[in-house]
Amino acid sequence: MTGRTEPMTVTQIAELAGVSVPTVSRVINGRSDVSPRTRALVEEVIREHGFRRLKKPGAKAALLELVFHELEGAYAMEMIKGVERVADENGLAVVLSEMHGHTPGMSWIEGVLARRPIGVIAVFSGLTPEQRDQIRSRDIPFVLVDPTGDPGHEFPSVVASNWSGGFSATRHLLDLGHQRIATITGPSRMLSSRARLDGYRAAMDDARTPITPDLIYEGTFLPEDGLIHGRTLLALPDRPTAVVTHNDLQALGLYQAAAEAGLRIPDDLSVIGFDNLPITAWVTPPLTTIHQPLTEMAAAAATLAIALGRGETPTHHRLELATELITRASTAPPT
Repeated sequence: MTGRTEPMTVTQIAELAGVSVPTVSRVINGRSDVSPRTRALVEEVIREHGFRRLKKPGAKAALLELVFHELEGAYAMEMIKGVERVADENGLAVVLSEMHGHTPGMSWIEGVLARRPIGVIAVFSGLTPEQRDQIRSRDIPFVLVDPTGDPGHEFPSVVASNWSGGFSATRHLLDLGHQRIATITGPSRMLSSRARLDGYRAAMDDARTPITPDLIYEGTFLPEDGLIHGRTLLALPDRPTAVVTHNDLQALGLYQAAAEAGLRIPDDLSVIGFDNLPITAWVTPPLTTIHQPLTEMAAAAATLAIALGRGETPTHHRLELATELITRASTAPPT
């Protein structure tokens, strides 16, 4: 490579890569009709030198792209509501993408590049180094919501106060008099899971209550976590009297495990969830949970993406919104 630091135009990229200008244009715009070898060559030149897009009126579509790791469930719906609210206020449409769902021959990132949205909001996801380069080189504002890993200072992010949520949930059970408090976590590779577990540990330490390794189980945020790990926990000779789960779906799975064991909630077992999805107020008994402001998080991310698209400098690179304990009927003093 030449060691040049100034971003290149399409023509300059084509010359250095030894391909045609239309080929470079297809790569830049996420078209699928380019061979993997040629695409990699062009992307390497862009990564090395940058890309200077000529400013043209209407260069970007009036779209916000909302990308999910997996697009399903009430969690996603709460996020969609927040982005749609902000998009509607700004006269924009919303496009939904799934990292594991795409049209044949085109990955989600190529779809984003082809649509050229005002900005991209990625939920509960991470980016590969190659994807980071592609987003950055095309000058597309990119905001992470509840990122799986540490985003550093490369992209802005919006998160919830997960540590405080884990602490508040555990503190609530300790205040009720529970000592044998188990927890079912999310994947340890995810920042939110580690923060919630750290909050649990801090509350137990603060109360000088021993933390028992056989009361901590790692899950994947699915109802099966609560069911399978719940069966194991409730079969212990000295079973827990309370369980902190890392999301509401796990808590609902735990409800089934308790029913199978002939235990009543909260008389025999107290349960706390995390998220405060709408269904938690309607299950029997209604679930005590940590409210995570999902809609507000998504709305904040959409607002930030639009501001970045306008060339504004964000006041906060990492925005953390507060969680809140919602006390319902699934927690009570131990009998």
